[in-house]
Amino acid sequence: MKNSTATTSCAWAPAHLLVEGATVSYGGKPSLRDVTFCVPVGTSVAVIGPNGAGKSTLFKALVGLLPLQAGHIVIHGLPLGHHRDCVAYVPQREEVDWRFPVTVTDVVMMGRYGRLGWLRRPGKRDRAVVAEWLERMGIGDLASKPIGDLSGGQQQRAFLARALVQEPHILLMDEPFTGVDVSTQEATLSLFETLREQQVTVLVSTHDLKLSATRFDQVLLLNRRLIAYGPARDALTSQTLAEAFGGQVLFVNGAVVVDKAAHVRKPYTE
Repeated sequence: MKNSTATTSCAWAPAHLLVEGATVSYGGKPSLRDVTFCVPVGTSVAVIGPNGAGKSTLFKALVGLLPLQAGHIVIHGLPLGHHRDCVAYVPQREEVDWRFPVTVTDVVMMGRYGRLGWLRRPGKRDRAVVAEWLERMGIGDLASKPIGDLSGGQQQRAFLARALVQEPHILLMDEPFTGVDVSTQEATLSLFETLREQQVTVLVSTHDLKLSATRFDQVLLLNRRLIAYGPARDALTSQTLAEAFGGQVLFVNGAVVVDKAAHVRKPYTE
């Protein structure tokens, strides 16, 4: 099936990130199948899809944690792996062992190791960058606290600071608004505006359709293949949402309601 609403050309702007024919499999079954899209420099993209749609798989492939069975990923015209520390990844909170005995500063400093190498000690600039982002994320007063003692929102801010001290060109955030307070969500969204000015490309997976339509430049609708990609008015239609979510999506008085608790995958079809 062709992705009729998917944008596969960045002729209208410089291609910062290009994904072509990306296929990732688990146990011989495709988790992502022939996904193609490109993201211009400084664009913010909301990645939407049901549970099991391949959103986390896509992010892990983009950061090099999962290999492609087919296709390729290009950043600044070069294959993935040619840009040290170019892509920063903030995983879902549930994937992190918060019992690990490290301080908030230790966690954020981990973001500098790609630039330092594991055998070099952090220098004056490294410590200054870490301190700056701790303050900018509103957790400077928590620097010496164990990371496990923080609230969900504070932990999210710490992991975002860890990603940003990498000084990345591309920031990936997997479900960053789940289980956090409103102030953390707003602080994160406001930060995206600053990152746009700095030409940092941002991809965020979320279940919030309204947020995706109002606070992001583009929407990428995914269910193991690309359903739609483009501005929200084009990507989030009744047809594309029904195709992506199946029985998990309802239309009530013109509004879209998605059952976020559903864990049933829509069967993959060609």
